[in-house]
Amino acid sequence: MMMSKARNISHVVSEFILLGFPCRWEIEIFLFSIFFITYILTLLGNMAIVCAVRWDRRLHTPMYILLANFSFLEICYVNSDVPNMLANFFSQTKTISFARCLLQLYFFFSLGTTECLFLSIMAYDRFLAICRPLHYPTIMTTKFCSSLVIFCWMYGFLWFLIPVILVTRLPFCGPNVIDDFLCDLGPLLALASACVPAPGTVLICGTMSSLLIFATFFYISGSYTLVLRVVMQVPSVAGRKKAFSTCSSHLAVVFLFYSSVMMTYVSPGSGQAEGMQKFTTLFYSVLTPFFNPMIYSLRNKEMKDALKKVVGGS
Repeated sequence: MMMSKARNISHVVSEFILLGFPCRWEIEIFLFSIFFITYILTLLGNMAIVCAVRWDRRLHTPMYILLANFSFLEICYVNSDVPNMLANFFSQTKTISFARCLLQLYFFFSLGTTECLFLSIMAYDRFLAICRPLHYPTIMTTKFCSSLVIFCWMYGFLWFLIPVILVTRLPFCGPNVIDDFLCDLGPLLALASACVPAPGTVLICGTMSSLLIFATFFYISGSYTLVLRVVMQVPSVAGRKKAFSTCSSHLAVVFLFYSSVMMTYVSPGSGQAEGMQKFTTLFYSVLTPFFNPMIYSLRNKEMKDALKKVVGGS
């Protein structure tokens, strides 16, 4: 009876209202300027890394191939939500159609899933390089590295397919205001639950999000625990410093990404403070991709030299 009722009222809502950052016009213009500059710099920084790896033969190694793919992923990631957020600053209605909202949800979470997988694969690469240096060339071949890249992209877009399909089947019967700048999972589940409770969908979405986040985070943590044990046994200070420098950039990105993601998606729809969820989402979806190129280029001499060639054109 309940399911029949849900189907009858499902998709009454044809569009959603994304409130974004409601404030005075002057402040909105200021925020738009900040986000627009951040967006452009994010694109330029990550494209520079992709080009540096593509054009510098010294960087045609698994570590940099993974980094180039990760930077391309960040470009896709910011394009899944930032352009619409910027356009909403000048929109009178701030609406997004039901279909576009669900499409944004799918691409945003699929790219986020792919990012978790790439961070795990990059940790695996560093583990092999430091803990299994003699076996590294035979294990992390170009072919195997390419297979890992394909796996990340394919699995990333398959993992969140079921939750999105479940969300499309939820009843959206009236409330359509989302206090966020994108179609996020938590607010959408809250709107649907205001019509007909859907504990099963909330549980499945929460379980899949938590499983992905914790599985990849603990794998990365375990990998670097083993790396740290090996590095501490290196007799020379220079050797330890070099080993730490190859891992510190990746660890910084992992910390920035997972610290904000865990606050938001470990239990979607659990009733986090709306303002807090908005700003944690903003942090990992806009600011983390902005910081990544700086983190990797400033901490890596080879990347720094390659970027100088790209920028200088020589």
